[in-house]
Amino acid sequence: MKPTDGLRQVAATRYVTPFREGGSLPGLIEADDLGMYVLKFRGAGQGVKALIAEIVVGELARRLGFRVPEIVLVELDPELGRSEPDQEVQELLKASGGLNLGLDYLPGSFDYNPVVREPGADLATRLLWLDALTLNVDRSWRNPNTLLWHRELWLIDHGASLYFHHSWRPDRFPAATYRFDAADHLMLPFAGGMAEVDAELTALVTPEVVREVLALVPDPWLEQDEAYGTPQAVREAYESFFTARLAAPRTWVDALEAARAARV
Repeated sequence: MKPTDGLRQVAATRYVTPFREGGSLPGLIEADDLGMYVLKFRGAGQGVKALIAEIVVGELARRLGFRVPEIVLVELDPELGRSEPDQEVQELLKASGGLNLGLDYLPGSFDYNPVVREPGADLATRLLWLDALTLNVDRSWRNPNTLLWHRELWLIDHGASLYFHHSWRPDRFPAATYRFDAADHLMLPFAGGMAEVDAELTALVTPEVVREVLALVPDPWLEQDEAYGTPQAVREAYESFFTARLAAPRTWVDALEAARAARV
């Protein structure tokens, strides 16, 4: 294994089993460091854009104090699919040769249920803020994308975040006005007032932190972006999004407060 742009890189040595809960059909693999990882495939429907979102949002969450399984880059030999009996999985493995993304497997973890174990207002508010900032539309009661492991809350599955990058263009750049519907968010019923958390977290998401996170994304994934072309241009586009999103006044934070107040 070796470091690549700050993320460890491993090689998949064995495909263990698919996880059928997710639409992109992630799988459990063993790697050459003897670790087990949940593999997110570059050949899945949303391609490398979903993997980029996993890195950017997952690593940003980590820097804001959330627990996120270690994210690694996984080199996959498509020959691993030769002996796979499931044709759908076999085709996915063959289409995903090269660099993919893995998250450290948390054995014995299970879906987090805030009704059974309340998160506390501070954690709930912070997570609601993070998901609104990054436009994560996939943390609902139906699909919580949070795990309870060793009695702690862990965040997973951020591939649906930053959804604007699937259709962005330099002449129609997403601004701070992008809407986020909090009505079905897992943490909305438990969140407190937004003002204090907003001030704290906004101060933490500095341009330096954003650049640090964006630097973790492999250049070959960014080079595939037809709208911007070069890795540097793509990183600057993401950075511009965060700059606009965090600029005052943050109307999306006002919308979160209104959604929260409506439930009180």
